[in-house]
Amino acid sequence: MRRRIALSITGAAVLAASLAAVVAPAAAQAAPGQLAAMQRDLGLSAGQAQTRLRQELAAARQMPAAQEAAGPAFGGAWFDARLGKLVVGVTDPAAADAVHRTGAETVPARITAVALDAAKKAVDATARTKRAPAEVSGWHADPRTGSVVVTLQPGAHGADVDAFLARARQAGPVTVATAPKPQTLSAGTVGGDPYYINGNTRCSIGFSVHGGFVSAGHCGGTGSSVVGWDNSPMGTFAGSSFPGNDYSYITIGNGWWTAPVVLGWGTVSDVIVRGSAVAPAGSSICRSGSTSHWHCGTVLGLNETINYAQGAVYEATHTNVCAEPGDSGGSFITGDQAQGVTSGGFGNCSSGGETWFQPVNEILQTYGLSLVTG
Repeated sequence: MRRRIALSITGAAVLAASLAAVVAPAAAQAAPGQLAAMQRDLGLSAGQAQTRLRQELAAARQMPAAQEAAGPAFGGAWFDARLGKLVVGVTDPAAADAVHRTGAETVPARITAVALDAAKKAVDATARTKRAPAEVSGWHADPRTGSVVVTLQPGAHGADVDAFLARARQAGPVTVATAPKPQTLSAGTVGGDPYYINGNTRCSIGFSVHGGFVSAGHCGGTGSSVVGWDNSPMGTFAGSSFPGNDYSYITIGNGWWTAPVVLGWGTVSDVIVRGSAVAPAGSSICRSGSTSHWHCGTVLGLNETINYAQGAVYEATHTNVCAEPGDSGGSFITGDQAQGVTSGGFGNCSSGGETWFQPVNEILQTYGLSLVTG
């Protein structure tokens, strides 16, 4: 079944994005409605939203050069919305001048990104050996605090929690935070613009790839059948991983076709996907899903571990964008750059919440896929 999309795609052929070298466009491109959603959810004017997208694109393009300039003193990087610039932590002040020449700002860091990532990986390794307590919501390396932040559910306590924190502290510096327990966001069969797995679970499409689309792994296992929003046969899960990861690849046929589009649901104009340059922490980001449709927020952190009831999911990106059941697998996008597929979170789009996604470039690399881009 072919979905009608209110969008004009020019050019004789659609070019696939390269994983080896993702090239960002010269200027941020956003549909008018997308800017309106950023204004609503981030409290920006139209001019501020456009300026922020331009600044974030510059930061994303600067980040590899800034990291190279910092060398072994690199302590992580993030986008600072107040400054409108990429900020790089450096453990050696002597590296600051080279970083400044890339256009980024610097701040002192007490631990290198390599050491901090190693500490986080050590906590991951202990969790794979001995499952983290249910009261632990997740953990991530935070260059802004120079520590592994372990998030506990409110009121969490007990010997198993204390033992987990002790093991984490053996790996490196730890900061303890509190937040509700994230949950995956799949749902039973309800209305909207979904795809359905084995006839009884609804999730959301992430991004079109050549041969099908990518979505969340908890939505269905390899071999599961899929029907579209109109209940017509759509395809099959060719690959799926959950927990550990939370991503999947669905091959399509039966008259369905792919387009380089993220749906705006009438809230914004449909967005053309043009690449997958990674947005640094602090960047604005928007999400499209079949339940709550279009919402925006900011990237809170990268490479986080979420401890779901089903098990831990690693290397997720954390946002303050809300989501609701049925949004699982849906698109996260910054400007016109694909970021990832919705995994889970807490809260809702009435009172607010936070959400994690699996980065799209990891999914493409895992399954040898390329995005359909405009």
